[in-house]
Amino acid sequence: MAAERCPWCGDDPLYVAYHDEEWGVPCHDERSLFEFLVLEGAQAGLSWITILRKRENYRRAFHGFDPARIARYGARDVARLLGDAGIVRNRLKIEAAIANAQATLALYEAGGTLDDLLWAAVDGRPRTNRWRRMDQIPVTTPAAERLSKELKRRGFRFIGPTVMYSHMQATGMVNDHLVSCPRHAAV
Repeated sequence: MAAERCPWCGDDPLYVAYHDEEWGVPCHDERSLFEFLVLEGAQAGLSWITILRKRENYRRAFHGFDPARIARYGARDVARLLGDAGIVRNRLKIEAAIANAQATLALYEAGGTLDDLLWAAVDGRPRTNRWRRMDQIPVTTPAAERLSKELKRRGFRFIGPTVMYSHMQATGMVNDHLVSCPRHAAV
């Protein structure tokens, strides 16, 4: 059987590049982990390709996903973001991004990191699954449920178990590439 890319990315060049270069690759970079928290929250109820197409707009609108800067956003910034057609203009998701920046700063002030907090859900090591079909891949797991609960306890928002499992997949905490996909062995 020839190796085939995971079918969820289809043939859209942006989606294929994301699948081939980023999705499932273990990430320990604080800014990237924060970016994925914001983007995965923005994706709730939407398709990932919608967010992926708006990603550069998000990076611009949210000042490169700098949590220190975003944590200081006020009413004027919320109004600016609500008027920005380049992002998902949902007040709750925008306010969640600000709250998540504030929660991230509180975590830093307590001596922690997003890397340590998030990766603790998998004991610091990626979990490699061996799925053969897309319908085997869960939308959430007990680890994602525990992580969601811990983040909520710390003041994070729009981080339900399904959002957190997507985050875990995107940042390589779990390897959910199908075993037939060349990326399964690569990551």
